[in-house]
Amino acid sequence: MANEFLTADSGENRNAHDPSGESHDVTSVAQDNTAYLLLSLQETVIFPGMVITLPVENPQVASAVEETLPNQRQIVIVALKEGKEDLSGPEDVYGVGVLGRVAQMMRRNDTLILAVEAQERVRLQQLHQREGFWQVNVEHLASSSPPASDQYWQAAVRNLRESALRLVRTSESVPKEAEPVVQNFSIANTGLLTDFLAANLSLSFEQKQKLLEETQVVRRVDRLQKYLDEQLHITSLQAKLREDVKTEFTEAQRRAFLREQLRAIQKELGEDDGTDSKVADLETKIAEAKLPEVAQKQADRELRRLQQLSPSSPEYSVIVDYLETIASLPWSKMSEDQLDLKRAQEVLDRDHYGIEKIKRRIIEYLAVRKLNPSGRGPILCFLGPPGVGKTSLGQSIATALGREFIRIALGGARDEAEIRGHRRTYIGSMPGRIIQELRRAGTRNPVIMLDELDKLGADFRGDPASALLEVLDPRQNHSFVDRYLDLPFDLSQVVFIATANMIEPIPAPLRDRMEVIRLAGYTPDEKRNIAERYLIPRQLQENGVTEEQCHWTAAALNLVIDGYTREAGVRNLEREIGSVIRATAASIARGDIEKAVIDENAVKEALGPVRFESEKKIRQSAPGVVNGLAYTPVGGEVLHIEAIRYPGKSHFTLTGQLGDVMKESVKAAESLVRSRADKLGINPEDFEKYDVHVHVPAGAIPKDGPSAGVAMFTALASLFANRPVNHEVGMTGEITLRGLVLPIGGLKEKTLAALNAGIKTVLIPRQNEKDIPELAEQVKTGLTIIPVDTVDEVLQHALLPAEPQMMSFESESWPQHPH
Repeated sequence: MANEFLTADSGENRNAHDPSGESHDVTSVAQDNTAYLLLSLQETVIFPGMVITLPVENPQVASAVEETLPNQRQIVIVALKEGKEDLSGPEDVYGVGVLGRVAQMMRRNDTLILAVEAQERVRLQQLHQREGFWQVNVEHLASSSPPASDQYWQAAVRNLRESALRLVRTSESVPKEAEPVVQNFSIANTGLLTDFLAANLSLSFEQKQKLLEETQVVRRVDRLQKYLDEQLHITSLQAKLREDVKTEFTEAQRRAFLREQLRAIQKELGEDDGTDSKVADLETKIAEAKLPEVAQKQADRELRRLQQLSPSSPEYSVIVDYLETIASLPWSKMSEDQLDLKRAQEVLDRDHYGIEKIKRRIIEYLAVRKLNPSGRGPILCFLGPPGVGKTSLGQSIATALGREFIRIALGGARDEAEIRGHRRTYIGSMPGRIIQELRRAGTRNPVIMLDELDKLGADFRGDPASALLEVLDPRQNHSFVDRYLDLPFDLSQVVFIATANMIEPIPAPLRDRMEVIRLAGYTPDEKRNIAERYLIPRQLQENGVTEEQCHWTAAALNLVIDGYTREAGVRNLEREIGSVIRATAASIARGDIEKAVIDENAVKEALGPVRFESEKKIRQSAPGVVNGLAYTPVGGEVLHIEAIRYPGKSHFTLTGQLGDVMKESVKAAESLVRSRADKLGINPEDFEKYDVHVHVPAGAIPKDGPSAGVAMFTALASLFANRPVNHEVGMTGEITLRGLVLPIGGLKEKTLAALNAGIKTVLIPRQNEKDIPELAEQVKTGLTIIPVDTVDEVLQHALLPAEPQMMSFESESWPQHPH
């Protein structure tokens, strides 16, 4: 349906003369045949030059906008007449609006948001109603103004600008940012100046619509001058009234009087919200918190501000939350330490089996705190594979000290505000995790465990690891400032303990602030003892089964350890034990049995086929096949290395997902073997006649690192010398081109893997000899550990005498690797 749109231009002649006596006619652009989408606003007038944000809540209009916007970015915006809530026909809107360009479109929940730049005045001609929205044809209106040389015109524009500047400087209702904008308008763009002033002055809806409909700039200037004079007069009267009040009342008296009046009115209306009692409660809480002097001054200042604010003010609730946070923090509350070292030793022995060196270091730490309570002890960082008891060690320390225990999981944290908090200027701001946890604990000296420190991230929101530098520095954290509090808080009495699986991801400055204590994986005997003492009783209790109803045999426990778990810790071991006990609990609950003896058959019935063949050494000595030792974040591994040769042209093939460093180790080993060909009894021509393929099984698992250099060299030397490698020997170490063996890391884990695989002798770098006393006693008694300085010593211990033919080995001797 189409409607003709007829309107009068504010009831005035559009060809009126300006005071200078000249005529300035309105120039109308030819009829625009484009059908523009029409948006109507309630009691809102938009002027050319304005950039506005419009919410489109009507789903049909929003769909029309989304459909037409890619092809037509211009829309018409017009004001609804007074008393109209929606557009139902031409009589509901004014005849003049603006043509705007949609600069941006976005969705927020179910509402479409448009950013529109108003461009020019338009007169509505024909309205077309569609399904749920309107389209309109328009006539473009051009504004006219006298020539810039007209002296009367110059005086009128200058007078308008000066009046506007005076109002900006004296009125609180006009934004101060308008002053430089008004000053920068020239006489040539007076039309834009009038539109800017009309949009920003406190004018009525009808006055603004008349200014929009006025196409003669002269008339707009004249009307705006009148409006400005009126507002300047009102502003001067308000200033005079304020001055008169100041002479009669001081500021404090005025506020007190107004508060008393407000209280009386609220009481009469039954709307007394207990504001006074709320402020009094806060004052009492703050007094009981015994704040430091700096915090007390800040709290008093905020209390005074709170008393001056109305409860309906948005800032009122912000200040109340802030003061409640300050009052609830343990500024002076501390737990009394129970520094009984014998009791601490009993707690550690009760909660953890083995790890004697770690327990000894913890007792030393507690002894220093007992002798020097005010001293700044080091920040401990427990480093080790998952499931070895790092978190439970922190709980044991808290129990031994008699302190509260707090665990803060840092895995995946990427926002610096997690540590330092948000500033109070943001909506929903809150303190950082450390202040929040201290508030919950109610004490200033808990044990705080920063779990998974190596899993911290960093993005555009900041680097949490950098924020932790101050927290974990004993010489700085006595005045830690959370952004929300904006007050120094003493963290020097907090016992911070960090945990990590790997040391490399932790930034060096943060690593430098901590004492790293390494926890190696458990031996099978240690796992067996841990299972018998802790895991089985805990799982029996959690599943409602008594020890009389469920008895484990040693063989069944060994089967779970060796056949169903492959880890450095005991987390998966406990999970598998729980699965077996739950199967038994189900049988007892059904009434099938009253009690059960869990043997190997019961384990296989509950857990299925054995998942892991125990890691074994190579069963048969063969040239080119070596037992290497590797370290992973979850413990040590036996790394079987194979090398074969076949007729070719000195080409090397490397497989098994080897990293760049390991590939370089193979190249270094090849060069070293070539350089020692005569000494090893190798025909130099063989290097040119054969291709070599080096493979490391478990090809789906990426491998890297320099510590396989010794094993690579031994495999190639054995291959070309046709001398088998002793399958009872395992080795680890980095090599140089001079044949030296360099030190490696992870010796505990590697020797433990060798012991589990049945290897008898392990060759290690001489510089790692100092680490042998730290190995588990079972490892030291079960292995012959031989330190070596050079690759020649490695070959002396690893190679067997040459045999006439190349030896082979059984494929069934290789362990099953998980995929």
